[in-house]
Amino acid sequence: MRTRVVWEGLLAGATGVAVMTLAEKAEQRCTGRPDSQVPGRVLRRLAGRDGSTVAANRVMHYGQGAVLGVLRSAMAHAGLRGPLSSAQFAVVRLTNDQLLENATGVGAPPATWPRGELVVDLLHKAVYALATGAVADTLAARGGPGPGQRHAARRPGRHRHVGPPPCPA
Repeated sequence: MRTRVVWEGLLAGATGVAVMTLAEKAEQRCTGRPDSQVPGRVLRRLAGRDGSTVAANRVMHYGQGAVLGVLRSAMAHAGLRGPLSSAQFAVVRLTNDQLLENATGVGAPPATWPRGELVVDLLHKAVYALATGAVADTLAARGGPGPGQRHAARRPGRHRHVGPPPCPA
């Protein structure tokens, strides 16, 4: 199952980043905003170099999106599916970006950004998270409900003291 989670996650993440990139390009045509060079700068800084290149930018942009998709796939296989789970995952994606950008000194905390830039970043990451989640959920659903969903089905609704289902034999 682990292999399935990884491959489905890479596919879901790659799809999510492709959808996010299309949304970014559409937004850039309307606003005139240039491509961000931050992903490439982060990757080059992690490699002990300065600056950014088009190749580094693409590798970090697509690679980071694909790899984080594995986490969303693991969520889906555990039974954490749907828009709420994708919203939770959006927070993980934003946290990952900010950790890398701030730890390398390439970025600044979002609270210091102009509001317009912050809104654009949040919207694009939400697009990524929803697209990645839709693919991950669809692929995971082929295997039936996840353990969390089976647990919740024991007594639908919100209840205290509902023990987990017995371990499968």
